[in-house]
Amino acid sequence: MATAPSMSPKPGKKMMSRRSFFRVSAIAGGGMLLAYYAEPVTRMLAQGFRQERLLPSSFITIAPDGIATIMAKNPEEGQGVKAMLPMLIAEELDIDWKNVRIQQADIDQAKYGPQVAGGSTATPTNWVPLRQVGAGARQMLIMAAAQTWNVPETECTTASGRVMHAGSSKSLGYGELAAKAATLTPPDPATLKMKDPKDYKIIGTTVKGVDNKKIVTGVPQYGIDFELPGMLYAVFQKCPVYGGKVVSANLDEIKAMPGVKYAFTVDGGTDLTGLLGGVAVVADTWYHANTARQRLQIQWDEGPTAAQSSAGFAAAAEAFSKQTPQATLRSDGDVEAALQGAAKKVEAAYSYPFIAHVPLEPQNCTGRYEDGKLELWAPSQTPDQGLQVAARTIGIDASAITMHQFRIGGGFGRRLTNDYVAEVSWIAKQVPGVPVKLLWTREDDMQHDFYRPGGFHYLRGGVDASGNLVAWHNHFVSYGRDGRFVPSGDIGPDEFPARFVANYATQYSLIPCGIPTGAMRAPRSNAIAFVFQSFIDELAEAAGKDPIDFRIAFMGNTPLAPTAGAGGRGPGPEFDAPRMQGVLRQIAINSNWHNRTAAKGRGMGAGCHFSHLGYFASVADVTVNADKSIKVNKIWIVGDIGSQVINPGPAVNLSQGAVIEAMSHIMGYEITFEKGAAVQSNFIDVQPVRIQEAPPEIQIDFVKTQYSPTGLGEPALPPVLPAIANAIYAATGVRIRTLPLKDHGYSWV
Repeated sequence: MATAPSMSPKPGKKMMSRRSFFRVSAIAGGGMLLAYYAEPVTRMLAQGFRQERLLPSSFITIAPDGIATIMAKNPEEGQGVKAMLPMLIAEELDIDWKNVRIQQADIDQAKYGPQVAGGSTATPTNWVPLRQVGAGARQMLIMAAAQTWNVPETECTTASGRVMHAGSSKSLGYGELAAKAATLTPPDPATLKMKDPKDYKIIGTTVKGVDNKKIVTGVPQYGIDFELPGMLYAVFQKCPVYGGKVVSANLDEIKAMPGVKYAFTVDGGTDLTGLLGGVAVVADTWYHANTARQRLQIQWDEGPTAAQSSAGFAAAAEAFSKQTPQATLRSDGDVEAALQGAAKKVEAAYSYPFIAHVPLEPQNCTGRYEDGKLELWAPSQTPDQGLQVAARTIGIDASAITMHQFRIGGGFGRRLTNDYVAEVSWIAKQVPGVPVKLLWTREDDMQHDFYRPGGFHYLRGGVDASGNLVAWHNHFVSYGRDGRFVPSGDIGPDEFPARFVANYATQYSLIPCGIPTGAMRAPRSNAIAFVFQSFIDELAEAAGKDPIDFRIAFMGNTPLAPTAGAGGRGPGPEFDAPRMQGVLRQIAINSNWHNRTAAKGRGMGAGCHFSHLGYFASVADVTVNADKSIKVNKIWIVGDIGSQVINPGPAVNLSQGAVIEAMSHIMGYEITFEKGAAVQSNFIDVQPVRIQEAPPEIQIDFVKTQYSPTGLGEPALPPVLPAIANAIYAATGVRIRTLPLKDHGYSWV
């Protein structure tokens, strides 16, 4: 496949003032290659990924036979973007999907624009520009046909990969026009007319995953499968305590073992997201490397984190709960006076643990260093950051690194961090000219994660005599130092129900922590929703109100203006009450909520949450047996992700997967620490939901609104946890305030 030259601005050269432009060039066989480059389309905040300008977004190749090959630019980890993003282009190109082929792009953000899998950003950041790519290509083909027939462009139409002129009954296929279209001046995207949604033929229809057949037939798709001729295999032993350094190791003995080629001591640095100290072993096979690793005898300098433990964290939180909070995030009204005057007050302490991502595919990466250049084959959610990490690790410019994308065997946020890329980059440089594949064990993966941080919430709330919520106070005890939270350990000042309660305060205290932390699917929301939505249920009970009606009532009816806090970052309102009320009303209908009946041992619970620009509500129907075994009979989900569900089948699958993962979070996921090291090491310790434990039915529905479409990877998960916890209370009268459930003797049926 041909490629277009990079259009990155040279030093001192001014960017075109035009909002955006196309660049085209002819390819072998008379086809057309189309690259889209955009000036800033909008200043978009999408869950932590700040985008000041959207640069090259996509490529289209049209062959003489009319087949269009569309580049899939973003990492694919099961969320479906490898099909979904090309669908946007193909829709506006006006070509039948059967005549589309998808090719995974390599990593080049100067060429394709942001290439990220995280934060549910793919849809909101690409909805307009990638449709403009297709619309621009379609217009160029119309221009070519109009010139060929000597007719006005306005008299030409397109359908199914052909341009037609009704007046003369002439038509030409895209493949016949591609060569001429490649010679024309591209249109300004500002002038493009995109389709009316009522005319969509691809968007809104179910398109199967591009790699489905390859996956089920065992065709290698993942980094763990990758092989190159002459490849060596590496393992990397880090200190069990995060950031520990090697004092000594029996390298001579290891080098003498069968199949071992090299063994190195790695000094590493102090950045937990980069290269840390350890010992690397490189061998003819991974079996030889890992066998030698088991014979390693390393003396470690464990560092200060060795003094930290889960028991110590819990004790520190308990002590902080009895002290004045260290700092205030938000303070509205007079919380103390409102609590004093409340008709009923509720106090509750909630907590949740550190948890690991446990992707099915452990971390891996392949690298080859030669003549000052590095080539990488990496399953990364943030590949451009991986390039930067590799460059810093081995001291070369990022321009000297090439990175190829793999389909990712589960990310959930773990592969936002590129420590494994740093490791293989360093190892590959030590053995130049030879490809080296680094593969972690399951134990490596679970004990050297960037964990979803635990947290403690000490809550007080009050309702008045009419059952109105009048006061809310949260002393949040998290992790960090010097007033700064650890990654993903923070909470936004505008986190719901902030701004809906006149007397509201969020204060916090921080526990020093050397444990690596990071984003997990629905960062922050995956824990905060459990706490806040469970506590709201407690307040609803104190108010004598139905839990769903209580939520709808205290939200009011006025959308809130955008603010600059954490939470639902993105364009548009940070929290739009009518949208959340809409999904709550719909889920009450779908689940027949208001006609539910009380029965000993069986109950229904609800929860809702705004996360990553998505508005979602969940209802759970559970049975709790005398032995504390729990059967989830059914889960309902209703979501509002805007005006279009681009690929409905995978959207339902993705939401169902969010339910299953949420069930794993609430029941069995937990990482504890002793002497600074993770205790749990494999699936026997951290157990995901098994297929027989999954609900017999998970009903997913979407409410369509007039807003631009947003992402779906994250927002369906958070409300499931409180829905299940509140259902357990409805069934048993026992409040769930501390996770995981297994620590209370519960299990799934």
